[in-house]
Amino acid sequence: MTATAPPVSPTAARPAPSGAGRRGPVAWMVIPALVIFLVFGVVPLVGVVLLSFTRWDGLGAIHAAGLSSWRSVLTDPDLPHSIWVTFEIMIFSWAVQTPLSLLLGTFLAGRQRYRGVLAVIFFVPLLLSSAAIAITYKALLDPNFGLGAGLHIGFLTQDWLGQGNLALGVVIFVVSWQFIPFHSLIYQGGVRQIPTSMYEAASIDGAGRVRQFFSITVPQLKYTIIMSSTLMVVGSLTFFDLIFVLTAGGPGDATSVLALDMYKRGFQANLMGPASVIAVLLVLLGLALALLLRRLGGSTTASQQEGA
Repeated sequence: MTATAPPVSPTAARPAPSGAGRRGPVAWMVIPALVIFLVFGVVPLVGVVLLSFTRWDGLGAIHAAGLSSWRSVLTDPDLPHSIWVTFEIMIFSWAVQTPLSLLLGTFLAGRQRYRGVLAVIFFVPLLLSSAAIAITYKALLDPNFGLGAGLHIGFLTQDWLGQGNLALGVVIFVVSWQFIPFHSLIYQGGVRQIPTSMYEAASIDGAGRVRQFFSITVPQLKYTIIMSSTLMVVGSLTFFDLIFVLTAGGPGDATSVLALDMYKRGFQANLMGPASVIAVLLVLLGLALALLLRRLGGSTTASQQEGA
């Protein structure tokens, strides 16, 4: 009489998932990034929100002030102008940077060797500090000792930083000149992800370079444009050092943005409460604009699944 083997459970016979043993280590690897985000992101933000309800000069004791700081900032007649200038720089710098960055990134996506050299040259402005760029342009645009006076070019000898509209235009130009290389690099990477078979098929159908650009390149870069625009828009809310060195908010208040207003209230007038209120407003504006652009762009994951 032979003994029969015990029945084998289907659950016991099934091999364990290959990634089951790695879930623990992967979870532990997330902790350092989470700690850094909490320490340098969440904690300072919570501190700024709490400071907005206090009265503090930056040195002495902190006293609770309720909504007085919020009331003083929101009823300040200069606040709407600062918001307007901030949005002016945001909109016009986006309108300048986006098409130029897209065209430049598409051009640099080619495989020719000279385009790699040009990419390095075009990337140089991003390596310079904003303060150094502002000092350089301030010297170049000086009507008495600048580039125009040295080369005897009448167009360049006007008071660029002494007139409101001209100063605002100079700020937009310098901001665009500094950050176009960064966004060109983003678009360059996006263009190189587009399958070459799409361009080959379009060429067979008789589509030229311009038609291929508007029918293939631009639609395929939809989410790259959304990401680049988000970085431009949210980043423009924090322009401070370049404007502070270049115009100091002048002439008058022609280039006074929210970030500069926050600095003046906090570190020149020693009003940390109102300065914290403006900081909270900047965070809320940034979140709202980022969510709006994400909503306009739709879901990247869904689009990728549809095109798979």
